[in-house]
Amino acid sequence: MRFFVVPAAALVTTVLAVTPVSARPDAPSPILTTPDARDTLSYAQPQVARVTHVDLNLAVDFRTKTIGGTAALDILGAPGAHEIVLDDNGLIISKITDSAGRSLPYQVGAHDEYKGAPLTVQIGAARRIIVTYRSGPEASALGWLSPALTAGKKKPYLYTQGQSINNRSWIPTQDSPGIRQSWTAKITVPSDLVAVMSGDRLTPKGVPAGRGRHSYRFRMDHNVPPYLIALAVGDLAFRPLGPRTGVYTEPSMLDRAARELSDTEKMVSTAEKLYGPYRWGRYDILVLPPSFPYGGMENPTLTFATPTIITGDKSNVDVIAHELAHSWSGNLVTNATWSDIWLNEGFTTYFENRIDEAVYGQARGATLADLSWDNLQRDLKEAKPDQTRLHGDPEGTFGELDYNKGATFLRTIEVAVGRPRWDAYLSSYFDRHAFQPQTTAGFLADLRANLIKGDKDLEARLDLDKWAYRPGLPANAIHIRSATLTKIDETLERVNSGAAMASVDPSRWSTQEWLRFLNGLPRKQTPARLAELDRDLHLSASNNPYVRSAWLVLAAQNRYEPAIASMAEFLPRVGRGLLIFPVYRALAGQGDWGRSIARRIYADARGNYHPTVIMTLDKLLGNAPAS
Repeated sequence: MRFFVVPAAALVTTVLAVTPVSARPDAPSPILTTPDARDTLSYAQPQVARVTHVDLNLAVDFRTKTIGGTAALDILGAPGAHEIVLDDNGLIISKITDSAGRSLPYQVGAHDEYKGAPLTVQIGAARRIIVTYRSGPEASALGWLSPALTAGKKKPYLYTQGQSINNRSWIPTQDSPGIRQSWTAKITVPSDLVAVMSGDRLTPKGVPAGRGRHSYRFRMDHNVPPYLIALAVGDLAFRPLGPRTGVYTEPSMLDRAARELSDTEKMVSTAEKLYGPYRWGRYDILVLPPSFPYGGMENPTLTFATPTIITGDKSNVDVIAHELAHSWSGNLVTNATWSDIWLNEGFTTYFENRIDEAVYGQARGATLADLSWDNLQRDLKEAKPDQTRLHGDPEGTFGELDYNKGATFLRTIEVAVGRPRWDAYLSSYFDRHAFQPQTTAGFLADLRANLIKGDKDLEARLDLDKWAYRPGLPANAIHIRSATLTKIDETLERVNSGAAMASVDPSRWSTQEWLRFLNGLPRKQTPARLAELDRDLHLSASNNPYVRSAWLVLAAQNRYEPAIASMAEFLPRVGRGLLIFPVYRALAGQGDWGRSIARRIYADARGNYHPTVIMTLDKLLGNAPAS
């Protein structure tokens, strides 16, 4: 396929001719044309024609579980460009027209199970097209919840999850992180529900739209990667946490959520002191129902968060620090392709740790960094070598290597050059590349130009290319050790040498200390020892989902049948992959015994999960739940 390389100046001039600067403060970021910037998970040909802005006018239909209406796309085309290629995954398209209503020919190409299909539109001279459509019944971005699956049990709920390539199932656009777009939206919903999105909320109370419905309007003036366009609709209440922070959730969850997240405003101020101004206006948090598949999703202005972080002791608000940090690494400077997702998650995991340390103290930061090292060692042990490169597979590295190997890389640079110099560099890096895509090669070039500056000794000590492009962990990796976790290790040593579980006092343990203890127990345990663990530490009945998950994994690995009832209660009501995937995998790893239990539980739980979780578990358990 032939690509037209358009100079950056031409891009800016063309888009300004279409849209006034006052309406769109960010000029389109230049498209990277190096081979490593080609997004193999998108059908788009941005050097020929690219989307710069999306206007959505959509209605949410809970009866049919569809979203439908129009998407108007502003297009920037190279000279001679007569068609644009969008990404489509199951959209039901009625028509495509230009801004004057004239029909435009289009064709949906061959469908790939993972990527979807190319949607090619013959645009002629048009630079704005309007797609009339609705989402399909299997839209992978859309989580539809019946009232029974919400906290209030009375009203339905909808939320979207765009990362990495799911938004093409409800928005016809070029669904690639390197093709940043501004957007607006008008969303019409039942009048007893509230809509929120990842942009400025222009109509917080909604506007009557007739037939028992009302509409909300939203705007995102900054160009963002399209996976960050997010929507939720439900019975939502709001409470401010500070001048520019607040929390949305169902009314029955609001008090607990607000108490747990009360440090959010302080986190934002702390992050700004580290790496420069917060550029997105508000930072609000939406605490979702339990089926949300991730700990959090960094949607601009509105982080989506799992309720599993609400444990009453703030020991899991590092998730919020992580999603907030994405406001710089990921949202402000974005990986150009999914082969470089570590530029998003590795940077953010490092930044998150710095926020936690500044807000909660050095001991807390060291504890989280040490656990990150544990998780890194686990993944390195279990992964194949080719799965451990930072720059690599567009579907990511093994496990959490993008997060933990990436963060360890940055921490290693920090120790080598000193924190003041490193912080000054990172702050300037975010400024230089604000609202632009980035590749691994681009980051290393920037690092060499603006930090190393020809220092051959420093270059040799850092071993940058080995970190970025080769498997495994370089020998210069920095391991932060936690005194808090050292005490847990001492307890583990006593227990593993035969001390009674009753001698363990976990009453003041944080979630992180619990995880160090439970994950540090030998994987092979006798039924008597497991019974002692459960009886003395009350594991099967734990209200902390992190603790319960770690315990159930150990129980499954040992075929401990008394814990099956706890699994059957826990797995259907929690949708977070981090907490349920390990339990299902541990069961599946126990042959027919475990697989039959997993399939039986999954048959009841499947309807509670997000489509992305269902896809993973269908594959793990044999494509279909047991009847």
